[in-house]
Amino acid sequence: MNRTKKIILFTTSLIMGLVLSRFAISKLTGWEISVKAFIEMAKPLGIDPTFFRLFTGVLILILFVSYLAVAILTLIKSKVNLPAKFDYYNLAFATNILGILIMLGALLAEFYLRIQPKWLLVYIAIGVIVFSVINLRIIKNSISFYSIISKAKNNV
Repeated sequence: MNRTKKIILFTTSLIMGLVLSRFAISKLTGWEISVKAFIEMAKPLGIDPTFFRLFTGVLILILFVSYLAVAILTLIKSKVNLPAKFDYYNLAFATNILGILIMLGALLAEFYLRIQPKWLLVYIAIGVIVFSVINLRIIKNSISFYSIISKAKNNV
């Protein structure tokens, strides 16, 4: 991976991780704005808003930690010998796919579960999706996309 691609992958992963940290914290600690939003969004689904908020918070926490891990590993992977079984590209691939899926879920929630979508949250979700797609293109160009899939199948 060339220097420019490393910088892009590091920067986008770090930005997404830091942005998502705020949302994980607000959901897991029960900030008033988050509690109210999940009461509104849980009503059409007929589920417990606290469970919905905490479940979403845990998903975003996992995503936040994963993006930060990708950012850190992007910086150090050429300087540190990682264990032979560890595959940086699989982690980066899985993190960005998970980011896309979770943000698509966030967009669906904004448009179908809220009375009025919060446009800042919509823009943030779209930003995470766009950055994740950019990262996936970098990863795809850095290693054969099909070798990632075949390695994942062999590890199962």
